[in-house]
Amino acid sequence: MKMITAIVQDKDVNQLSDKFVKARIQATRLHSTGGFLRSGNTTFMIGVEDDQVDTVLEVIKTTAQTRKQIMTPAVNLDMTFDASMPVEVQVGGATVFIQDVSAFYRF
Repeated sequence: MKMITAIVQDKDVNQLSDKFVKARIQATRLHSTGGFLRSGNTTFMIGVEDDQVDTVLEVIKTTAQTRKQIMTPAVNLDMTFDASMPVEVQVGGATVFIQDVSAFYRF
């Protein structure tokens, strides 16, 4: 058995949740916040059998898309460049961790 932990940008969460339901993938949603952009994220925790891992990864991969976003960095006195200049950053997609699970209980 595996535990899949997927951190997804909030813009992709509703569509991903819908696809999990259609694929009969049970997931627990936890709201979280990204560190660099301080943007909203959702962390999905998904317990699956080993043979279901590829299916879950495919659903995540086809739903959580990367995109470009223009942002103005927070003011930091240590910065050597003009902090008021907007920069283009890549956001979205998913960060996924897969761990072995030694036991799983549902009460």
